[in-house]
Amino acid sequence: MSTEKHACCSSASRDEAAPTTVAGTTPSPHGDEHHAHHHHGHDHHALHDHAMHHANTVKDPVCGMTVDPAKAKFQADHDGQTYYFCAARCHDKFVADPQKYLQPAEPEPVIPGAIYTCPMHPEIQQVGPGHCPKCGMALEPMMPTLDEDDGHEVTQMSRRFWTLVALTLPVFLLAMGPHLFGWHLPSPWGEVAAWTEMALSTVVVLWGGASFFKRGWQSLKPWSPNMYTLIALGTGVAWIYSMVAFFLPGMFPEAFRNAHGRVDVYFESAAVIVTLVMLGDFLELRARRRTGAALKALLGLAPKTARRVEAHGEEVDVSLDEVHEGDVLRVRPGEKVPVDGIVLEGRSHVDESMLTGEPLPVEKLKGDTVTGGTVNQDGALMMRAEKVGAQTMLAQIVNLVAQAQRSKAPLQRVADRVAAWFVPAVVAASVLAFMAWAVIGPEPRMAHALIALVSVLIIACPCALGLATPISIMVASGRGARHGVLFKDAGAIEGLRDVDTLLVDKTGTLTEGKPSLRDVVVLDAVYTQAELLAWAAALEKPSEHPLARAILAGAKERDVRVPDIAEFGTLTGGGVGGRVEGRGLALGNLRLMESLHVTVNDAAAAQADELRKNGSTVMFLAVDGKLAGLMAVADRIKETTPRAIEALHRAGLRVVMVTGDNAVTAAAVARTLGIDEVRADVSPADKAAVVNELRAAGHRVAMAGDGINDAPALAAADIGIAMGGGTDVAMESAQVTLVKGELTALVRARTLSRATVGNIRQNLFFAFIYNALGVPLAAGVLYPVLGITLSPMIAALAMSLSSVSVVTNALRLNRVPLD
Repeated sequence: MSTEKHACCSSASRDEAAPTTVAGTTPSPHGDEHHAHHHHGHDHHALHDHAMHHANTVKDPVCGMTVDPAKAKFQADHDGQTYYFCAARCHDKFVADPQKYLQPAEPEPVIPGAIYTCPMHPEIQQVGPGHCPKCGMALEPMMPTLDEDDGHEVTQMSRRFWTLVALTLPVFLLAMGPHLFGWHLPSPWGEVAAWTEMALSTVVVLWGGASFFKRGWQSLKPWSPNMYTLIALGTGVAWIYSMVAFFLPGMFPEAFRNAHGRVDVYFESAAVIVTLVMLGDFLELRARRRTGAALKALLGLAPKTARRVEAHGEEVDVSLDEVHEGDVLRVRPGEKVPVDGIVLEGRSHVDESMLTGEPLPVEKLKGDTVTGGTVNQDGALMMRAEKVGAQTMLAQIVNLVAQAQRSKAPLQRVADRVAAWFVPAVVAASVLAFMAWAVIGPEPRMAHALIALVSVLIIACPCALGLATPISIMVASGRGARHGVLFKDAGAIEGLRDVDTLLVDKTGTLTEGKPSLRDVVVLDAVYTQAELLAWAAALEKPSEHPLARAILAGAKERDVRVPDIAEFGTLTGGGVGGRVEGRGLALGNLRLMESLHVTVNDAAAAQADELRKNGSTVMFLAVDGKLAGLMAVADRIKETTPRAIEALHRAGLRVVMVTGDNAVTAAAVARTLGIDEVRADVSPADKAAVVNELRAAGHRVAMAGDGINDAPALAAADIGIAMGGGTDVAMESAQVTLVKGELTALVRARTLSRATVGNIRQNLFFAFIYNALGVPLAAGVLYPVLGITLSPMIAALAMSLSSVSVVTNALRLNRVPLD
């Protein structure tokens, strides 16, 4: 069997042995443990494949590995049942806490779905549906679910609206027929018509407008008057005035009476206002539902079930909630990958376009990672579940999109400042209009004054101001997710537009992040290439660094046996050291050799430079204090990187490569890509210093990286950009994540950012202009010039359509070309 199996079988004794320390080194507290775990995983693959053909195997309840009971060295009894284990570590963990492994914790559900929030005021949150106490808008789920019946609320509002139309139309025709069509009903039908108007409009106002009055009243409790406060005031004044005028006309002085001596009533105005506001709410609700379509589409990517391979080889379909980490799953052609995991066997192409925006299928082989929600195309795959429930990439994408949709953009502060005084200002304007008409208006002055007051209250629309920014953010974040771009919040969407300088890490950002061993140079003829490679691989065994993996892979490809390491430690200066087969070894960069006082002669330095000029990263290997050889590792540039850099340059961005790699290697990569500015040999702390230096010079800086060493710079930048597939630390430090990990998505992200900010400004401009013009028109500013006034019904129609137009304009972002 391979060395890997031997590592697993001996893991218990290695873990129990006390670590020893190489002179001048620090032992790695996690190296051996991680190493044992790593190889344990390889045995899991091999033994599980073997178990597929042997029905007498069982599963280790701790690690999930299949075990032959007849050969198992470790076993334990619990509740009358015997359990078998692959190693002493698993046995000891089980004995310490059997229930932990017999009843594994259910994966955290992807969608909570119980908390509701306001689109305009995300700080408002409550359990279950309701209305926002600040703006009166219907609350929406913070995280929608596919089980929600989106159509129920729309259907219910649609029925209410058409019922109101049926009740309002007779009121309107009876009231306006004489003016519009010359209809005059003979007595006693005229009196019957008046009673009919009063009765129907009362039903419309008190039944159809009940929610408006309720929301208007609720807004007064926290003293946050809103659109519904104005609607309730305007409608209430018109209806109450009309009721008093209908039943007690003698109470009114001459200033309220028309030329025929009668007091006019405005039942039709109150009824039409309620119906048109309901129409506006209905249209706005339908449009807002479309803004959440992207999130629903993402939720729909996950399959309902997965096909799990049991320990005895039997295959059963289980709910996605029943899949746990370590389960072996089969994915047939045409099926969706259920969760994130690693391919154990098989070969296929997987369509990842729904998550990355890239149309070409990606080939998947043994050892490759697959992402839940993607579609397996032409071959069967056996995979091991690595991340389930809320830990999957799809769940994290959904959470990020929902978080971004509910966040506030900096531009929203303008609307918030205006909204704070908007409603009181409108109420004041309506009172001033009433007073002006009452004093200098035509007869009947008080009737005209009342119409002006109601029209001003009704036409003003703070809702259009409040929706201008959040509705665009909702659409943009959903659109970005469909194209492989995740924005952490609204500030990231807005801020990316203003970036003028982009700093890029080399490894994993410009390159594939999968280095391969290119050359092994022997500098001391005492040793062979195979010996040097074997010792270097032994040193790198405990490490998960990409360069370490490259050396280990190179040794495997060349059939080099990798010996065990007796002592291991990280060395000050950038490298590792240890004792292998009785020899003291050190592997790392030139600074490490200098710190260990290892002589690097001119010939060795020249060979290292020659390798670097070809784009390789060079590591020096010292054996017993003397330089013995060089390891040259190269990382291939991503196919899409040259095109992305060219597009970013065309967009006017200054692109700077910032890398910890050697200056010669970095310059070689930069020349290939057309990057003019390079900062090499930069430590993680220095990367953040470069960011701060450029920001201090007045630049808006974005930093793109994928590793833990990039996290400080990502956090320091105006906009941190994490490459998907990188470390969780990098993604947590970033404001933007590129799911596919390619800079072409950054070009799309910046285009979307610019379009979104432009869309928000259009919405704000329209909302401000609408209210700035609408309120004076409703107050009657044109009457002295043109002799016309604005009917409350026209005011209601304009107000209803204003917020709908804002939502409709935001939806145009779905059609903006990004490529």
